[in-house]
Amino acid sequence: MIHAPAFLSALGIISPLGWGKQQVFDTLMAAQCPGVVRRHDLLVGSAPIHVGEVGGTLPTVPAELEMYASRNTAMLIAAAEEIRDDIDGAVARHGRERIAIVLGTSTSGMDQAERAVARAEASGELPPGYDFRQHELGSPAEALARYLNLEGPAFTVSTACSSSAQALADGRRLLRTGIADAVVAGGADSLCRMTVNGFHALSALSKERCNPFSRNRDGTMIGEGAALFLMQREESDIALYGVGASSDAFSMTAPEPGGRGIEHSVRQALADADLSPKTIDYVQLHGTGTLQNDAVESEVVLRMFGDETPCSSSKAQLGHTLGAAGAMGAAHCWLSASDFNRECLLPPHVWDGEAEEGLLSHSLVQPEQQFETTARRVFLSNAFAFGGNNVSLVIGKWR
Repeated sequence: MIHAPAFLSALGIISPLGWGKQQVFDTLMAAQCPGVVRRHDLLVGSAPIHVGEVGGTLPTVPAELEMYASRNTAMLIAAAEEIRDDIDGAVARHGRERIAIVLGTSTSGMDQAERAVARAEASGELPPGYDFRQHELGSPAEALARYLNLEGPAFTVSTACSSSAQALADGRRLLRTGIADAVVAGGADSLCRMTVNGFHALSALSKERCNPFSRNRDGTMIGEGAALFLMQREESDIALYGVGASSDAFSMTAPEPGGRGIEHSVRQALADADLSPKTIDYVQLHGTGTLQNDAVESEVVLRMFGDETPCSSSKAQLGHTLGAAGAMGAAHCWLSASDFNRECLLPPHVWDGEAEEGLLSHSLVQPEQQFETTARRVFLSNAFAFGGNNVSLVIGKWR
């Protein structure tokens, strides 16, 4: 049975591309990378590393939420404030107890824990005001629910780099089962030493800015940010048409060779949307820049879509935002399908242009490349994770 889609009626976003929908859209489409910076304070031994960093001064976490104070919480507040009027409108229609929050994260406020441990090692005492809830994995949804004074279900998903894509899938389930009438769904992750050094230990970090699908790729680049959607049953311009998910159960860190789990996720999303691969106008690739991810994702996309469907990864522009990556990819599709995109632009693929045989190359989007004005503006967004957790979303303009 084909269900009516859920509708993504509002988007709030903050990322290394900028603050808010307009700035993120402009920077994304211009193939710019303003938030990619060189840091010396993240890797053990102070070796330099490139990361995607959110610029500017983040909002102050209110005193009554001090137990959740972290960079992660501050970014969530910034994203939520962009759609505050939309959330308040949903509260007025449905009541606070009928608005749910589902978020994805992989680190929560781990940067706070790192500073607390460093202080304890130096002085023997944790910092005043330190609270475990600053970095507990369930805290993002709990903190945002208290900040927005919402009383519906609130929970956080943590399936590594597919977390926030899964949060969107779970939010839709709450709408379909009648548990909620509107959902604030998305994700956030912030830079911290644990993540950067963990990926470094796996030899998965790029030496410079990451270079997805290039024969010269040498790893990924960690980023940060937050993206939140207001999801409702009421029709609006952008729909979440379909969701697909799978678990490879193959490796803790490597994708299954051949990509059967990834293909199952994509096919499930298309079937859920009642669409075929040829009806997809663009694919937002997971595209981390690691040797294995790019090879397997290329194999699946070429097998299913051929080399004509436009594709791109945004990782070189903002880094891999981990638990927020699924929501970031969905946000880029939302912006591309929306009225922000009057020139029918596609998100460009930033790389060195050095192709490798067997990998995506011909269909990678060039700067200023456009789709046909007659296109439906229906897109696929992929998010793949450690542990073989795969989530694919079909997002587009409501017909």
